[in-house]
Amino acid sequence: MLLRDRSQDLAEAGVRPLAVSRDSPWSHRAWAEVLGVDVPLLSDWNADATRAFGVAFEPLGMADVPIRSMFLIRDGRAIVAAWMLGRELPDIDAVIEAARAAS
Repeated sequence: MLLRDRSQDLAEAGVRPLAVSRDSPWSHRAWAEVLGVDVPLLSDWNADATRAFGVAFEPLGMADVPIRSMFLIRDGRAIVAAWMLGRELPDIDAVIEAARAAS
């Protein structure tokens, strides 16, 4: 089950999902249209967030590639939970449980 499929459960737990990637805003727009994504997509074009959150790695010599990760942030300031996912999809139940525990 995808993030967008659990939007009601996330909202009830007080979670407002945002997605961040190194892709451009134009690429995000195309993906959102094709896939029907309704989560805000933020561009980390210069990898500032990738480096700040400590999720950068260098596969095949490419600098600042982000590891698929998920962070639960309270009040825009404090990280209360973090998951390094690699190729896995996020466990939305774990996010909801962590959000409820943090409130």
